[in-house]
Amino acid sequence: MSSSSSNGDQAVQASFLSKERIIAKPGFNRWLVPPAALAIHLCIGMAYGFSVFWLPLSKAIGTACPADMSFISQVFSSTCDWPISLLGWVYTLFFIFLGCSAAIWGGWLEHAGPRKAGVVSAICWCGGLLLSALGVYTHQIWLMWVGSGVIGGIGLGLGYISPVSTLIKWFPDKRGMATGMAIMGFGGGAMVGAPLATTLMGYFAAPGNVGVWQTFLVMALIYFIFMIGGALTYRVPPTGWKPEGWTAPAKKASGMITDRHVHVSVAWKTPQFALVWLVLCLNVSAGIGILGMASPLLQEVFGGQLIGTTLSFKELSADQLKQVAAIAAGFTGLLSLFNIGGRFFWASFSDYIGRKYTYFVFFALGAALYGLVPNLGHLGNVVLFVTAFCIILSMYGGGFATVPAYLADLFGTQMVGAIHGRLLTAWAAAGVLGPVLVNYLREYQLKAGVAPAAVYDKTLYILVGLLVVGFICNALVRPVADKYFMTDEQLAAERAIGHDKTAAGASNALEWHAAPGTRPVVIAAWLAVGIPLAWGVIVTLQKVAVLF
Repeated sequence: MSSSSSNGDQAVQASFLSKERIIAKPGFNRWLVPPAALAIHLCIGMAYGFSVFWLPLSKAIGTACPADMSFISQVFSSTCDWPISLLGWVYTLFFIFLGCSAAIWGGWLEHAGPRKAGVVSAICWCGGLLLSALGVYTHQIWLMWVGSGVIGGIGLGLGYISPVSTLIKWFPDKRGMATGMAIMGFGGGAMVGAPLATTLMGYFAAPGNVGVWQTFLVMALIYFIFMIGGALTYRVPPTGWKPEGWTAPAKKASGMITDRHVHVSVAWKTPQFALVWLVLCLNVSAGIGILGMASPLLQEVFGGQLIGTTLSFKELSADQLKQVAAIAAGFTGLLSLFNIGGRFFWASFSDYIGRKYTYFVFFALGAALYGLVPNLGHLGNVVLFVTAFCIILSMYGGGFATVPAYLADLFGTQMVGAIHGRLLTAWAAAGVLGPVLVNYLREYQLKAGVAPAAVYDKTLYILVGLLVVGFICNALVRPVADKYFMTDEQLAAERAIGHDKTAAGASNALEWHAAPGTRPVVIAAWLAVGIPLAWGVIVTLQKVAVLF
Protein backbone atom coordinates (compact mmCIF):
# COMPACT_ATOMS: atom_id res chain seq x y z
CA MET A 1 0.00 0.00 0.00
CA SER A 2 1.33 3.47 -0.82
CA SER A 3 2.43 5.90 1.89
CA SER A 4 -0.20 8.46 0.85
CA SER A 5 -3.09 5.98 1.11
CA SER A 6 -1.75 4.77 4.46
CA ASN A 7 -1.74 8.31 5.79
CA GLY A 8 -5.28 8.76 4.48
CA ASP A 9 -6.49 5.66 6.31
CA GLN A 10 -4.92 6.94 9.53
CA ALA A 11 -6.69 10.29 9.13
CA VAL A 12 -10.04 8.55 8.66
CA GLN A 13 -9.45 6.35 11.68
CA ALA A 14 -8.35 9.27 13.89
CA SER A 15 -10.64 9.93 16.80
CA PHE A 16 -12.92 12.98 16.62
CA LEU A 17 -11.15 14.32 19.72
CA SER A 18 -7.62 13.49 18.58
CA LYS A 19 -4.95 16.04 17.82
CA GLU A 20 -4.69 14.89 14.18
CA ARG A 21 -8.28 15.99 13.55
CA ILE A 22 -7.69 19.60 14.67
CA ILE A 23 -4.60 20.56 12.69
CA ALA A 24 -5.59 23.80 10.98
CA LYS A 25 -5.72 24.20 7.23
CA PRO A 26 -4.50 27.21 5.26
CA GLY A 27 -6.82 30.18 5.76
CA PHE A 28 -7.81 29.34 9.35
CA ASN A 29 -8.19 32.50 11.43
CA ARG A 30 -6.02 32.30 14.54
CA TRP A 31 -8.25 34.83 16.32
CA LEU A 32 -10.83 32.07 16.77
CA VAL A 33 -8.56 30.35 19.32
CA PRO A 34 -8.52 33.02 22.11
CA PRO A 35 -12.35 33.10 22.47
CA ALA A 36 -12.34 29.28 22.57
CA ALA A 37 -9.89 29.47 25.47
CA LEU A 38 -11.93 32.23 27.12
CA ALA A 39 -15.09 30.12 26.91
CA ILE A 40 -13.42 27.46 29.06
CA HIS A 41 -11.61 29.82 31.42
CA LEU A 42 -14.70 31.93 32.14
CA CYS A 43 -16.48 28.75 33.28
CA ILE A 44 -13.77 27.21 35.45
CA GLY A 45 -12.93 30.67 36.84
CA MET A 46 -16.13 30.41 38.91
CA ALA A 47 -13.90 28.56 41.39
CA TYR A 48 -12.90 32.03 42.65
CA GLY A 49 -16.57 32.87 43.24
CA PHE A 50 -17.70 29.76 45.10
CA SER A 51 -17.83 31.66 48.39
CA VAL A 52 -21.19 33.08 47.20
CA PHE A 53 -22.68 29.68 48.16
CA TRP A 54 -21.22 29.49 51.68
CA LEU A 55 -23.69 31.67 53.59
CA PRO A 56 -26.86 30.10 52.08
CA LEU A 57 -25.49 26.58 52.58
CA SER A 58 -24.55 27.37 56.19
CA LYS A 59 -28.27 28.01 56.83
CA ALA A 60 -29.78 25.31 54.60
CA ILE A 61 -31.27 23.25 57.46
CA GLY A 62 -31.86 25.99 59.99
CA THR A 63 -30.40 24.04 62.91
CA ALA A 64 -26.83 24.53 64.10
CA CYS A 65 -24.73 21.47 64.92
CA PRO A 66 -24.10 20.87 68.64
CA ALA A 67 -20.88 22.47 69.90
CA ASP A 68 -19.50 19.09 71.03
CA MET A 69 -20.22 17.36 67.71
CA SER A 70 -17.11 15.71 66.24
CA PHE A 71 -15.66 16.64 62.86
CA ILE A 72 -16.52 13.24 61.36
CA SER A 73 -20.09 13.45 62.64
CA GLN A 74 -20.51 16.87 61.04
CA VAL A 75 -19.18 15.55 57.71
CA PHE A 76 -21.82 12.81 57.54
CA SER A 77 -24.70 14.54 59.36
CA SER A 78 -27.81 15.45 57.37
CA THR A 79 -29.68 17.04 60.28
CA CYS A 80 -27.68 20.18 61.08
CA ASP A 81 -26.07 23.04 59.17
CA TRP A 82 -22.51 22.97 57.88
CA PRO A 83 -20.17 25.59 59.38
CA ILE A 84 -18.42 27.78 56.82
CA SER A 85 -15.09 26.29 57.91
CA LEU A 86 -16.25 22.92 56.48
CA LEU A 87 -17.52 24.49 53.27
CA GLY A 88 -14.22 26.32 52.79
CA TRP A 89 -12.48 22.99 52.20
CA VAL A 90 -14.02 22.96 48.72
CA TYR A 91 -12.01 26.10 47.90
CA THR A 92 -8.81 24.55 49.28
CA LEU A 93 -9.35 21.32 47.30
CA PHE A 94 -9.93 23.32 44.10
CA PHE A 95 -6.41 24.65 44.00
CA ILE A 96 -4.68 21.59 45.41
CA PHE A 97 -6.13 19.42 42.63
CA LEU A 98 -5.72 22.16 40.02
CA GLY A 99 -1.97 22.15 40.64
CA CYS A 100 -1.70 18.37 40.96
CA SER A 101 -3.74 17.53 37.85
CA ALA A 102 -1.92 20.13 35.75
CA ALA A 103 1.42 18.68 36.87
CA ILE A 104 0.42 15.02 36.41
CA TRP A 105 -1.45 15.25 33.09
CA GLY A 106 0.36 18.15 31.43
CA GLY A 107 2.47 15.76 29.35
CA TRP A 108 -0.61 13.79 28.29
CA LEU A 109 -2.26 17.05 27.22
CA GLU A 110 0.63 17.89 24.87
CA HIS A 111 0.15 14.55 23.10
CA ALA A 112 -3.66 14.39 23.24
CA GLY A 113 -4.21 17.99 22.13
CA PRO A 114 -6.37 20.81 23.52
CA ARG A 115 -9.69 19.51 22.16
CA LYS A 116 -9.57 16.24 24.10
CA ALA A 117 -8.24 18.00 27.21
CA GLY A 118 -11.00 20.62 26.97
CA VAL A 119 -13.71 17.98 26.70
CA VAL A 120 -12.32 16.07 29.69
CA SER A 121 -12.15 19.35 31.62
CA ALA A 122 -15.82 20.08 30.81
CA ILE A 123 -16.89 16.60 31.94
CA CYS A 124 -14.95 16.88 35.21
CA TRP A 125 -15.93 20.47 36.06
CA CYS A 126 -19.61 20.13 35.17
CA GLY A 127 -19.83 16.55 36.46
CA GLY A 128 -18.39 17.81 39.73
CA LEU A 129 -21.15 20.43 39.91
CA LEU A 130 -23.78 17.72 39.37
CA LEU A 131 -22.29 15.61 42.17
CA SER A 132 -22.22 18.71 44.38
CA ALA A 133 -25.91 19.27 43.62
CA LEU A 134 -26.58 15.75 44.86
CA GLY A 135 -24.49 16.51 47.95
CA VAL A 136 -26.56 19.61 48.71
CA TYR A 137 -29.84 17.79 48.00
CA THR A 138 -28.94 14.93 50.38
CA HIS A 139 -27.03 17.28 52.72
CA GLN A 140 -23.79 15.29 52.53
CA ILE A 141 -20.83 17.65 52.41
CA TRP A 142 -18.36 14.91 51.49
CA LEU A 143 -20.14 14.66 48.13
CA MET A 144 -19.39 18.35 47.57
CA TRP A 145 -15.75 17.81 48.48
CA VAL A 146 -15.43 14.90 46.06
CA GLY A 147 -17.61 16.50 43.38
CA SER A 148 -16.44 20.08 43.06
CA GLY A 149 -13.26 19.86 45.13
CA VAL A 150 -11.59 16.74 43.72
CA ILE A 151 -13.27 15.99 40.36
CA GLY A 152 -13.95 19.66 39.66
CA GLY A 153 -10.38 20.52 40.71
CA ILE A 154 -9.03 18.07 38.13
CA GLY A 155 -11.22 19.78 35.54
CA LEU A 156 -9.80 23.13 36.66
CA GLY A 157 -6.22 21.98 36.10
CA LEU A 158 -6.83 20.50 32.65
CA GLY A 159 -8.99 23.43 31.53
CA TYR A 160 -6.52 25.99 32.81
CA ILE A 161 -3.51 24.67 30.88
CA SER A 162 -5.36 23.29 27.82
CA PRO A 163 -4.97 26.42 25.65
CA VAL A 164 -1.51 27.59 26.80
CA SER A 165 0.71 25.71 24.36
CA THR A 166 -1.75 26.18 21.49
CA LEU A 167 -2.03 29.94 21.95
CA ILE A 168 1.73 30.41 22.21
CA LYS A 169 2.18 28.50 18.93
CA TRP A 170 -0.55 30.52 17.18
CA PHE A 171 0.87 33.84 18.41
CA PRO A 172 4.68 33.59 18.25
CA ASP A 173 4.67 37.35 17.66
CA LYS A 174 2.44 38.11 20.70
CA ARG A 175 3.02 35.33 23.22
CA GLY A 176 2.24 37.41 26.29
CA MET A 177 -0.90 38.99 24.86
CA ALA A 178 -2.28 35.63 23.72
CA THR A 179 -1.91 33.89 27.08
CA GLY A 180 -3.05 37.07 28.84
CA MET A 181 -6.36 37.00 26.95
CA ALA A 182 -7.10 33.43 28.02
CA ILE A 183 -5.94 33.65 31.61
CA MET A 184 -7.85 36.92 31.96
CA GLY A 185 -10.95 34.74 31.57
CA PHE A 186 -10.04 32.68 34.63
CA GLY A 187 -9.85 35.86 36.71
CA GLY A 188 -13.16 37.04 35.24
CA GLY A 189 -15.02 33.78 35.81
CA ALA A 190 -16.18 34.76 39.28
CA MET A 191 -17.26 38.18 38.03
CA VAL A 192 -19.73 36.45 35.71
CA GLY A 193 -20.52 33.34 37.75
CA ALA A 194 -21.06 34.92 41.18
CA PRO A 195 -23.89 37.31 40.14
CA LEU A 196 -25.37 34.55 37.95
CA ALA A 197 -25.38 32.18 40.93
CA THR A 198 -26.91 34.84 43.18
CA THR A 199 -29.67 35.47 40.63
CA LEU A 200 -30.40 31.76 40.24
CA MET A 201 -30.45 31.13 44.00
CA GLY A 202 -32.91 34.00 44.38
CA TYR A 203 -35.12 32.45 41.69
CA PHE A 204 -35.09 28.92 43.12
CA ALA A 205 -35.19 29.83 46.83
CA ALA A 206 -38.33 28.80 48.73
CA PRO A 207 -39.26 28.08 52.35
CA GLY A 208 -36.95 25.29 53.51
CA ASN A 209 -34.91 25.46 50.29
CA VAL A 210 -32.02 27.88 49.69
CA GLY A 211 -31.97 27.07 45.95
CA VAL A 212 -28.32 25.98 45.76
CA TRP A 213 -28.70 22.48 44.33
CA GLN A 214 -30.94 23.74 41.52
CA THR A 215 -28.39 26.51 40.83
CA PHE A 216 -25.63 23.90 40.54
CA LEU A 217 -27.68 21.96 37.98
CA VAL A 218 -28.41 25.00 35.81
CA MET A 219 -24.83 26.27 35.96
CA ALA A 220 -23.49 22.81 35.09
CA LEU A 221 -25.65 22.81 31.94
CA ILE A 222 -24.65 26.35 30.92
CA TYR A 223 -20.97 25.71 31.58
CA PHE A 224 -21.00 22.41 29.72
CA ILE A 225 -22.38 24.07 26.58
CA PHE A 226 -19.78 26.84 26.71
CA MET A 227 -16.86 24.55 27.53
CA ILE A 228 -17.68 21.98 24.85
CA GLY A 229 -18.15 24.81 22.34
CA GLY A 230 -14.72 26.15 23.25
CA ALA A 231 -13.06 22.72 23.13
CA LEU A 232 -14.50 21.90 19.70
CA THR A 233 -13.32 25.26 18.33
CA TYR A 234 -9.68 24.59 19.21
CA ARG A 235 -7.28 24.13 16.30
CA VAL A 236 -3.51 23.64 16.43
CA PRO A 237 -1.13 25.07 13.84
CA PRO A 238 0.92 22.71 11.70
CA THR A 239 4.56 22.35 12.71
CA GLY A 240 6.54 25.31 11.44
CA TRP A 241 3.55 27.62 10.90
CA LYS A 242 4.06 31.35 11.32
CA PRO A 243 1.91 34.46 10.73
CA GLU A 244 2.05 35.83 7.23
CA GLY A 245 4.98 38.23 6.82
CA TRP A 246 6.35 37.63 10.33
CA THR A 247 10.03 36.86 10.79
CA ALA A 248 11.33 35.55 14.07
CA PRO A 249 13.76 38.04 15.66
CA ALA A 250 17.42 37.14 15.36
CA LYS A 251 18.55 35.12 18.35
CA LYS A 252 21.13 36.85 20.54
CA ALA A 253 23.89 34.81 22.17
CA SER A 254 22.81 36.02 25.60
CA GLY A 255 19.11 36.37 24.78
CA MET A 256 16.30 34.98 26.95
CA ILE A 257 14.21 33.66 24.03
CA THR A 258 15.23 30.29 22.59
CA ASP A 259 14.29 28.72 19.28
CA ARG A 260 15.01 25.21 20.64
CA HIS A 261 12.97 22.96 22.95
CA VAL A 262 13.39 21.26 26.34
CA HIS A 263 11.46 18.10 27.23
CA VAL A 264 9.18 18.37 30.26
CA SER A 265 10.98 15.46 31.95
CA VAL A 266 14.19 17.50 31.80
CA ALA A 267 12.84 21.05 32.26
CA TRP A 268 11.78 20.63 35.89
CA LYS A 269 15.35 19.56 36.80
CA THR A 270 16.91 22.78 35.54
CA PRO A 271 17.89 25.70 37.81
CA GLN A 272 15.74 27.98 35.63
CA PHE A 273 12.61 25.99 36.47
CA ALA A 274 13.35 26.16 40.20
CA LEU A 275 13.92 29.91 40.02
CA VAL A 276 10.77 30.62 37.97
CA TRP A 277 8.85 28.36 40.39
CA LEU A 278 10.00 30.57 43.26
CA VAL A 279 9.28 33.72 41.25
CA LEU A 280 5.66 32.67 40.69
CA CYS A 281 5.19 31.32 44.22
CA LEU A 282 6.46 34.51 45.89
CA ASN A 283 4.55 36.85 43.59
CA VAL A 284 1.30 34.92 44.11
CA SER A 285 1.84 34.48 47.88
CA ALA A 286 2.11 38.24 48.33
CA GLY A 287 -1.09 38.89 46.36
CA ILE A 288 -3.37 36.00 47.27
CA GLY A 289 -3.19 36.55 51.01
CA ILE A 290 -4.24 40.19 50.66
CA LEU A 291 -6.93 39.34 48.10
CA GLY A 292 -8.57 36.99 50.60
CA MET A 293 -8.50 39.62 53.37
CA ALA A 294 -9.25 42.74 51.29
CA SER A 295 -12.65 43.48 52.84
CA PRO A 296 -11.69 43.26 56.56
CA LEU A 297 -8.36 44.99 55.83
CA LEU A 298 -10.04 48.17 54.49
CA GLN A 299 -12.65 48.15 57.27
CA GLU A 300 -10.20 47.64 60.12
CA VAL A 301 -7.59 50.11 58.87
CA PHE A 302 -9.95 53.02 58.16
CA GLY A 303 -13.03 52.25 60.27
CA GLY A 304 -15.37 55.24 60.44
CA GLN A 305 -13.24 57.33 58.04
CA LEU A 306 -14.94 55.44 55.22
CA ILE A 307 -18.28 57.03 56.15
CA GLY A 308 -17.02 60.43 57.31
CA THR A 309 -16.61 59.86 61.07
CA THR A 310 -13.53 59.68 63.31
CA LEU A 311 -14.67 56.49 65.08
CA SER A 312 -12.42 53.42 65.06
CA PHE A 313 -13.69 50.12 63.66
CA LYS A 314 -14.52 48.79 67.15
CA GLU A 315 -16.57 51.90 68.00
CA LEU A 316 -18.93 51.67 65.02
CA SER A 317 -22.63 50.86 65.50
CA ALA A 318 -24.37 47.98 63.74
CA ASP A 319 -25.80 50.29 61.05
CA GLN A 320 -22.42 51.96 60.53
CA LEU A 321 -20.76 48.57 60.20
CA LYS A 322 -23.20 47.69 57.40
CA GLN A 323 -22.31 50.90 55.54
CA VAL A 324 -18.60 50.21 55.95
CA ALA A 325 -19.06 46.60 54.80
CA ALA A 326 -20.83 47.78 51.62
CA ILE A 327 -17.91 50.10 50.83
CA ALA A 328 -15.46 47.25 51.49
CA ALA A 329 -17.43 45.04 49.08
CA GLY A 330 -16.97 47.73 46.44
CA PHE A 331 -13.23 47.73 47.21
CA THR A 332 -13.11 43.96 46.70
CA GLY A 333 -14.91 44.34 43.37
CA LEU A 334 -12.46 47.02 42.26
CA LEU A 335 -9.54 44.73 43.10
CA SER A 336 -11.17 42.00 40.97
CA LEU A 337 -11.31 44.35 37.99
CA PHE A 338 -7.63 45.23 38.35
CA ASN A 339 -6.76 41.56 38.83
CA ILE A 340 -8.44 40.77 35.50
CA GLY A 341 -7.21 43.84 33.63
CA GLY A 342 -3.68 43.27 34.90
CA ARG A 343 -3.62 39.80 33.35
CA PHE A 344 -4.08 41.25 29.89
CA PHE A 345 -2.14 44.50 30.36
CA TRP A 346 1.04 43.14 31.96
CA ALA A 347 1.21 40.02 29.77
CA SER A 348 0.86 42.20 26.65
CA PHE A 349 3.39 44.69 28.07
CA SER A 350 5.87 41.82 28.51
CA ASP A 351 5.91 41.37 24.72
CA TYR A 352 7.67 44.74 24.51
CA ILE A 353 10.03 44.78 27.51
CA GLY A 354 10.55 41.04 27.98
CA ARG A 355 9.30 38.64 30.62
CA LYS A 356 12.26 38.99 33.00
CA TYR A 357 11.99 42.78 33.12
CA THR A 358 8.23 42.55 33.64
CA TYR A 359 8.79 40.48 36.77
CA PHE A 360 11.43 42.98 37.92
CA VAL A 361 8.65 45.60 37.76
CA PHE A 362 6.30 43.33 39.74
CA PHE A 363 8.78 42.80 42.56
CA ALA A 364 10.32 46.28 42.73
CA LEU A 365 7.07 48.23 42.41
CA GLY A 366 5.21 45.72 44.59
CA ALA A 367 7.77 45.94 47.39
CA ALA A 368 7.67 49.75 47.27
CA LEU A 369 3.86 49.81 47.43
CA TYR A 370 3.60 47.25 50.24
CA GLY A 371 6.16 49.29 52.18
CA LEU A 372 4.16 52.50 51.68
CA VAL A 373 0.70 51.11 52.43
CA PRO A 374 1.00 51.13 56.27
CA ASN A 375 1.94 54.84 56.20
CA LEU A 376 -0.93 55.60 53.82
CA GLY A 377 -3.28 53.86 56.23
CA HIS A 378 -2.04 55.80 59.25
CA LEU A 379 -2.27 59.06 57.29
CA GLY A 380 -5.92 58.23 56.53
CA ASN A 381 -5.46 58.62 52.77
CA VAL A 382 -8.10 56.23 51.44
CA VAL A 383 -7.61 57.14 47.77
CA LEU A 384 -3.88 56.43 47.71
CA PHE A 385 -4.37 53.31 49.85
CA VAL A 386 -6.95 51.90 47.40
CA THR A 387 -4.84 52.91 44.38
CA ALA A 388 -1.79 51.11 45.79
CA PHE A 389 -3.72 47.88 46.28
CA CYS A 390 -5.29 48.11 42.82
CA ILE A 391 -1.81 48.28 41.26
CA ILE A 392 -0.61 45.42 43.50
CA LEU A 393 -3.53 43.19 42.47
CA SER A 394 -2.99 44.03 38.78
CA MET A 395 0.54 42.64 39.15
CA TYR A 396 -0.78 39.58 41.01
CA GLY A 397 -2.96 38.76 37.98
CA GLY A 398 -0.19 39.79 35.61
CA GLY A 399 2.15 37.25 37.20
CA PHE A 400 -0.20 34.39 36.28
CA ALA A 401 -0.63 35.59 32.70
CA THR A 402 3.03 36.34 32.01
CA VAL A 403 4.58 33.12 33.29
CA PRO A 404 3.51 30.83 30.37
CA ALA A 405 5.30 33.13 27.91
CA TYR A 406 8.32 33.25 30.28
CA LEU A 407 8.47 29.45 30.17
CA ALA A 408 8.14 29.41 26.37
CA ASP A 409 11.00 31.89 26.10
CA LEU A 410 13.25 29.72 28.28
CA PHE A 411 12.25 26.16 27.36
CA GLY A 412 10.74 26.50 23.86
CA THR A 413 7.17 25.95 22.74
CA GLN A 414 7.06 22.20 22.08
CA MET A 415 6.12 21.15 25.64
CA VAL A 416 5.37 24.49 27.28
CA GLY A 417 1.87 23.36 28.32
CA ALA A 418 3.27 20.41 30.26
CA ILE A 419 6.03 22.52 31.80
CA HIS A 420 3.45 25.13 32.80
CA GLY A 421 1.41 22.36 34.41
CA ARG A 422 4.38 21.36 36.57
CA LEU A 423 4.99 24.99 37.50
CA LEU A 424 1.42 25.44 38.78
CA THR A 425 2.41 23.49 41.89
CA ALA A 426 3.87 26.89 42.89
CA TRP A 427 0.30 28.23 42.88
CA ALA A 428 -0.83 25.43 45.18
CA ALA A 429 2.05 26.24 47.57
CA ALA A 430 1.28 29.97 47.44
CA GLY A 431 -2.40 29.24 48.10
CA VAL A 432 -1.34 27.87 51.47
CA LEU A 433 1.58 30.21 52.28
CA GLY A 434 -0.10 33.55 51.48
CA PRO A 435 -3.42 33.17 53.34
CA VAL A 436 -1.80 31.39 56.31
CA LEU A 437 0.78 34.16 56.66
CA VAL A 438 -1.76 36.98 56.48
CA ASN A 439 -4.57 35.34 58.47
CA TYR A 440 -2.53 33.88 61.32
CA LEU A 441 -0.37 36.97 61.80
CA ARG A 442 -3.56 39.03 61.99
CA GLU A 443 -5.08 36.74 64.62
CA TYR A 444 -1.84 36.66 66.62
CA GLN A 445 -1.56 40.45 66.71
CA LEU A 446 -5.21 40.96 67.60
CA LYS A 447 -4.79 38.59 70.55
CA ALA A 448 -1.67 40.50 71.55
CA GLY A 449 -3.76 43.66 71.82
CA VAL A 450 -2.61 45.42 68.64
CA ALA A 451 -5.19 47.94 67.40
CA PRO A 452 -7.09 46.77 64.26
CA ALA A 453 -5.80 49.80 62.33
CA ALA A 454 -2.19 48.65 62.84
CA VAL A 455 -2.67 44.90 62.73
CA TYR A 456 -1.51 44.52 59.12
CA ASP A 457 1.69 46.61 59.33
CA LYS A 458 4.11 43.81 60.20
CA THR A 459 2.42 41.47 57.73
CA LEU A 460 2.89 43.95 54.89
CA TYR A 461 6.56 44.41 55.77
CA ILE A 462 7.01 40.63 55.70
CA LEU A 463 5.41 40.59 52.24
CA VAL A 464 7.99 43.21 51.20
CA GLY A 465 10.65 40.70 52.26
CA LEU A 466 9.04 37.98 50.12
CA LEU A 467 9.05 40.27 47.09
CA VAL A 468 12.71 41.16 47.62
CA VAL A 469 13.55 37.45 47.61
CA GLY A 470 11.48 37.08 44.44
CA PHE A 471 13.43 39.95 42.82
CA ILE A 472 16.71 38.15 43.58
CA CYS A 473 15.39 34.83 42.19
CA ASN A 474 14.29 36.56 38.99
CA ALA A 475 17.70 38.24 38.65
CA LEU A 476 19.37 34.82 38.82
CA VAL A 477 17.41 33.44 35.83
CA ARG A 478 19.73 32.85 32.87
CA PRO A 479 19.25 31.23 29.44
CA VAL A 480 18.96 27.43 29.63
CA ALA A 481 22.24 25.56 29.02
CA ASP A 482 22.66 23.69 25.74
CA LYS A 483 22.85 20.29 27.47
CA TYR A 484 19.17 20.46 28.45
CA PHE A 485 17.72 20.94 24.95
CA MET A 486 16.37 18.09 22.84
CA THR A 487 18.44 16.97 19.87
CA ASP A 488 16.87 17.09 16.41
CA GLU A 489 16.21 13.34 16.64
CA GLN A 490 14.57 13.64 20.07
CA LEU A 491 12.44 16.55 18.88
CA ALA A 492 11.30 14.60 15.82
CA ALA A 493 10.39 11.62 18.03
CA GLU A 494 8.43 13.87 20.42
CA ARG A 495 6.54 15.47 17.55
CA ALA A 496 5.66 12.04 16.22
CA ILE A 497 4.23 11.02 19.62
CA GLY A 498 2.33 14.31 19.76
CA HIS A 499 0.92 13.80 16.25
CA ASP A 500 2.39 17.13 15.14
CA LYS A 501 2.31 17.46 11.38
CA THR A 502 3.58 19.85 8.76
CA ALA A 503 0.98 21.19 6.33
CA ALA A 504 1.25 19.59 2.92
CA GLY A 505 0.94 21.35 -0.39
CA ALA A 506 2.26 24.68 -1.59
CA SER A 507 5.42 26.25 -0.27
CA ASN A 508 3.42 28.99 1.41
CA ALA A 509 1.25 26.48 3.33
CA LEU A 510 3.05 27.36 6.56
CA GLU A 511 2.52 31.10 6.25
CA TRP A 512 -1.01 32.21 5.55
CA HIS A 513 -3.39 35.07 5.98
CA ALA A 514 -6.81 34.37 7.47
CA ALA A 515 -9.49 33.74 4.87
CA PRO A 516 -11.80 36.81 4.45
CA GLY A 517 -14.92 34.74 5.06
CA THR A 518 -13.82 33.88 8.60
CA ARG A 519 -14.32 37.40 9.95
CA PRO A 520 -18.06 37.05 10.78
CA VAL A 521 -17.35 33.79 12.61
CA VAL A 522 -14.60 35.47 14.63
CA ILE A 523 -16.93 38.34 15.56
CA ALA A 524 -19.63 35.87 16.65
CA ALA A 525 -17.12 33.90 18.74
CA TRP A 526 -15.89 37.02 20.52
CA LEU A 527 -19.46 38.20 21.18
CA ALA A 528 -20.29 34.80 22.71
CA VAL A 529 -17.65 35.29 25.39
CA GLY A 530 -17.57 39.09 25.41
CA ILE A 531 -21.24 39.66 26.29
CA PRO A 532 -21.18 37.56 29.52
CA LEU A 533 -17.86 39.14 30.51
CA ALA A 534 -19.22 42.65 29.88
CA TRP A 535 -22.28 41.84 32.01
CA GLY A 536 -20.01 40.73 34.84
CA VAL A 537 -17.97 43.93 34.56
CA ILE A 538 -21.13 46.09 34.68
CA VAL A 539 -22.42 44.28 37.80
CA THR A 540 -19.02 44.70 39.46
CA LEU A 541 -18.87 48.40 38.56
CA GLN A 542 -22.26 48.89 40.22
CA LYS A 543 -20.77 47.50 43.44
CA VAL A 544 -17.63 49.60 43.01
CA ALA A 545 -19.76 52.76 42.71
CA VAL A 546 -20.39 52.55 46.48
CA LEU A 547 -16.72 53.45 47.02
CA PHE A 548 -17.29 56.86 45.47
